[in-house]
Amino acid sequence: MQLRYNFRVYPTPGQRIALAQAFGCARVVYNDNLCAREQAHAAGVKLSDTEIQRRVVTEAKRTPQRSWLAGVSSVVLVQACQDARTAYRNWFDSLSGSRKGPKLGNPRFRSRKDNRQTIRLTRKGLRCDRTADCTWPRSGA
Repeated sequence: MQLRYNFRVYPTPGQRIALAQAFGCARVVYNDNLCAREQAHAAGVKLSDTEIQRRVVTEAKRTPQRSWLAGVSSVVLVQACQDARTAYRNWFDSLSGSRKGPKLGNPRFRSRKDNRQTIRLTRKGLRCDRTADCTWPRSGA
C-alpha cells in the first residue's frame, strides 16, 4: 500500500536557496530530456532510458554550460528523468490505446511559472551547501 503525506515546511533562507536550485535544475533536466526524446523520435533513432539519462545528466554535468548541475543532488536529476520517461510512456500508451481514458497530448516543456514543478525528497536526497542552516526546522516557528 502506498501512502502520501503532505507536509508544510518552513525553510530557512539557506534552505530556500537550496530548494530553488533543486527545482530549477529539475526543470532544466526535464526539458533537456524531452528535447532529446523528441529529436530521437523525429530522427527515428531508438534510445534507451539509460542512454538519455546519461546524455542529459552525466554528460551535461561535464560541459561548461551545464556544470552547475553538479551542485544539486543527483537524486533530484534522476527523478526528473524518470518523470519525463513516465510522461512519454503515458503519451505513447495513449496513442496506442493501451492506456485507459482520454487521449493525452504530447509532453510539454516546463517553464518557471508552472505549478507542475515537483521534486521528491528523501533523507538522502536533499543535499545542502554544507552550512549550519541546512537542518529542517522541527516546528512551524
